[in-house]
Amino acid sequence: MSKKDRTDTASRVITASPQTIYQAFVNPEELISWLPPKGMSGRIDSFDPRKGGTYRMTLTYEMDNSHPGKTSENSDVTQGRFLELVPDKRIVQSVNFDSKDPAFSGEMIQKWYFETVSEGTKVTIVCENVPEGIRKEDHDIGLKSTLENLAGFTE
Repeated sequence: MSKKDRTDTASRVITASPQTIYQAFVNPEELISWLPPKGMSGRIDSFDPRKGGTYRMTLTYEMDNSHPGKTSENSDVTQGRFLELVPDKRIVQSVNFDSKDPAFSGEMIQKWYFETVSEGTKVTIVCENVPEGIRKEDHDIGLKSTLENLAGFTE
């Protein structure tokens, strides 16, 4: 499998409405409070949540980490572009890591789906074209952690 063929997914049922969850994505103050996986903190450098709009965020490892950052020793800077924003249904974005390492370069497509279920909302994230430098095990843990954070924030 080449690096451009890898797709990682994760999902979780969250006891909150699709509207509440969608708002947690399009409000930058809310987004940065739950998005960073466990062990990281973040800041939004720019944020324009509309189709074609862009964003830039910096995630920083809070402690010594055996996995170095993609941009600097302890940080990951991502540049993104919103490809699709369908309120309360889905968000599709293009994500690029600011890295000199070719293993982390290239465009990853991130799709977030919000599906109403009896318990609340099933949130599914699909990451396509995952850079080969991101270990699958680490990515799976990070996606699960982010969904846990989203649940904690919105429930």
